Amino acid sequence: METFNGVVQAIIGMDWQTYLLLAFGIVIGLVVGVLPGLTFVMGVLLILPFTYGMEPEAGIILMLAVYVAGTYGGALTSILLHIPGEPNNVPLLWDGWQMNRKGRAAEALGWTAMAALIGGLVSWVILTFAARPFAEVALRFSSSEYFLIVLLGLTSVLALTGDSIVKALMALVGGMLLATVGVDAVYGAVRFDFGTDILRDGVDYLAVMIGVYALGDVLRRYGERFAGANPPQPGNFKTAIPGLRSLRERSGSLARGTAVGATMGTVPGAGATVGSFVAYGLEKQFGKFRKEVGNASPSGVIAPQAASTATVGTALIPMLVLGIPGSAATAVILGALLLNNIQPGPQIFTTQPELVYTIIGSLLIGLVMMFVLGIATVKPMIRLLKVPEVYIGAFVVLFAFVGSFALRQSMSDVWIMTGFAILSVAMMRGGYPLAPLVLGAILGPLAESYLQTALISSAGDWMIFVNRPISLVLTIVWLIVIFFLGFKSYQASRDRALARRQAAKKGART
Repeated sequence: METFNGVVQAIIGMDWQTYLLLAFGIVIGLVVGVLPGLTFVMGVLLILPFTYGMEPEAGIILMLAVYVAGTYGGALTSILLHIPGEPNNVPLLWDGWQMNRKGRAAEALGWTAMAALIGGLVSWVILTFAARPFAEVALRFSSSEYFLIVLLGLTSVLALTGDSIVKALMALVGGMLLATVGVDAVYGAVRFDFGTDILRDGVDYLAVMIGVYALGDVLRRYGERFAGANPPQPGNFKTAIPGLRSLRERSGSLARGTAVGATMGTVPGAGATVGSFVAYGLEKQFGKFRKEVGNASPSGVIAPQAASTATVGTALIPMLVLGIPGSAATAVILGALLLNNIQPGPQIFTTQPELVYTIIGSLLIGLVMMFVLGIATVKPMIRLLKVPEVYIGAFVVLFAFVGSFALRQSMSDVWIMTGFAILSVAMMRGGYPLAPLVLGAILGPLAESYLQTALISSAGDWMIFVNRPISLVLTIVWLIVIFFLGFKSYQASRDRALARRQAAKKGART
């Protein structure tokens, strides 16, 4: 209850400027969610330079508002135009668009708004009441436990990639190698700078993220000549909020989607997109209305949207308590905290309680504002699609360069950002996933630091990772994950070999 009381006091103490900042962030989040070519991660990245002159609390509030609203904004275009504004909105196409085609667009929009609100509120409750107990447990961890937790986070992202675990592993290792560039934080040695000033200061993971998710995405869309941009406008902008009877009838879909999203929010590298797809898949297999999912079913809209927004609150728990981001957007927020010399960790409830309470309180207000403004601004948001995507791309490019330079007021970060933008395009064309690369860049320095500290404290004895109960359990869990990944890779290679043999037999018959 201590956290809840602190949050209430933080909300009561907020002035009108804070509410205005939240409303502005919500609108920006809705805009980036609606516009194809922009994602809420990109929106948080692009808003980052504007927070440098703000107080830390104000900057975090603004980025958090963009993040929250961004998980919902793309649902509008998915339902009304069959265009997912965000990757996590793709499952909404399968039922939301069909509901629109059958004249039920208002119902689909209403379910989406309600699912986003309920999913977000449940994750807020979890954040409020679970973060402090989790921090108290984390205070008992040593460097070995922290290393194993980071290692689990790095390994888990491999389980969330496509068929090729080898390519995902290569991308992950490439991101982790970035931690070895620059000055060693423990021994002070300069490593892998190749005699250049650009690399001597190390590689800032925010520059990597801006390159991969902002400039890289624009370059990819430019290569596609912005295909599919500027669709025709729909005529129905109404939203019908479901009643209590309908909510009770679809409560199972809401509960499953929210549970999946809340769980996925705590998994590094998962976030809203993975949560949305997993929730839709579970609803189609196990839901009460599973036979109608895929054919204009409200449950096919409810589950993925509830999951998307439910990831927000729980993704903040590992970020605040462990300094490990649960999603790409929280990675940017983590970077903003570090730029303001605020170190997340188990002690944050002792060292920065007002900041934590403000973040949790602003999340609650942001969810309510998202619900209200999301319903009230449907028509103007859809009209934003008249803006040619090439102009949006130019805007993103401008702020990508400005934002990367502003990180450390260094042209080195601009060159690094540009290099990773080009690399991301090449990786996408080669079938390499981007999430492992980014997660490796974020968690790689943490893994190296904790590993070195643990081995120094144990005089180089590797048994430190199994001689404590917590370390032993974490090591066993990691080995289970490794076994699962190996089995998954074996199955994928076996299926590919079987497909090749069948194709060869078919060719021989013809």
